[in-house]
Amino acid sequence: MIGTVGHEAKVEKAKAVGCDHVLLSRGQEDVAARVREITGGEGVPVVFDGIGKATWEASLGSAARRGLIISYGSASGAVEGVKLNTLNQHGSLFVTRPKLFDYYVTPEERAAGAARLFEMLEKGVVKPEIGQRFAIREAAEAHRAIEGGQTTGSTILLP
Repeated sequence: MIGTVGHEAKVEKAKAVGCDHVLLSRGQEDVAARVREITGGEGVPVVFDGIGKATWEASLGSAARRGLIISYGSASGAVEGVKLNTLNQHGSLFVTRPKLFDYYVTPEERAAGAARLFEMLEKGVVKPEIGQRFAIREAAEAHRAIEGGQTTGSTILLP
């Protein structure tokens, strides 16, 4: 697994959760070129992109022929103006933009999803991490920290 982090301080954390290779984003490394180097020129079969606008080009350049890009976040802004021909030029790529509420529409789907999550928590497969806590009056500071990539895990606002 290849992961990206925005700061050197997060490299060891990424390795600890299973990344075999950790690349520095934010212009510190050419992510797509490094992914191609690591994979012998092939690229990766699946890209999970939670950042959005700032990482879209790296995601395109990192995906293998007929690869899948899962764009699930917009931390840097929404990806806009996706041209279908671009997907063709990068190797007949597939792209999806999943939304939670399309997967848990009915009460039965929500109950099954919640049950599965609690099962994974009990088994230790999912290990939630609260990285930082802010008082609710510091919500603006919390947002700045998140936007600046200065957080890890979940950020909690407290009364």
